[in-house]
Amino acid sequence: MKKTLVLVGSAPLGSDLSQSIDNADYVVRFNDALHPVEAAGTKTDLLIVAATSKHMQRRLQEPDFMQSPIFEATQEIMLPYHPSIVEKYHPKPNILSRLKGRRADWTHQTIDIIGEYKDIRIMSPEFYMQACAQLGIAEKDMKKLFPSTGFLGIWYMLQTHDADEWDIRICGFTWEGWKRHAWDAERQWIEQKINEGRLSFLN
Repeated sequence: MKKTLVLVGSAPLGSDLSQSIDNADYVVRFNDALHPVEAAGTKTDLLIVAATSKHMQRRLQEPDFMQSPIFEATQEIMLPYHPSIVEKYHPKPNILSRLKGRRADWTHQTIDIIGEYKDIRIMSPEFYMQACAQLGIAEKDMKKLFPSTGFLGIWYMLQTHDADEWDIRICGFTWEGWKRHAWDAERQWIEQKINEGRLSFLN
């Protein structure tokens, strides 16, 4: 019998999936993972976090993130954007934002603070470039369009977990949000993987 891997996105789940998620063999969540525990459970083997922009600044400076049940349960943190990728492609804060302590990349601060509590994996620049290629994002467009953490997580899990051994399911994804993510391309890619039998929805 196949093992079950569940990726829990940040969008509303629509129903109580806590038992199915907590009973999975491997669970991946993203960023703040704010779903109520009673709807989404707590099991977290991998938490994928974008260590960029004001959102990461807030996570590091406010206690809510590291005191959350999801952070407590997390076995490992993945940072999908390598510092060299952030430096080369990601938007930089304006002068006023920088005066408030904002920055594009919080990787080193994340290692210093969160690394005391959790193992941290930083993905390579090659990983990011290959993900962009999957979505058809040409290098000339990489300062305007970025794969979402959700896409990067799903793509990575499909790469590293054999289809004969793992049943990979997703929930909490709507492919909507920040205007700089390539939502249409991501949605089409996911639909293709579902049609190929590599992915299914957890419901």
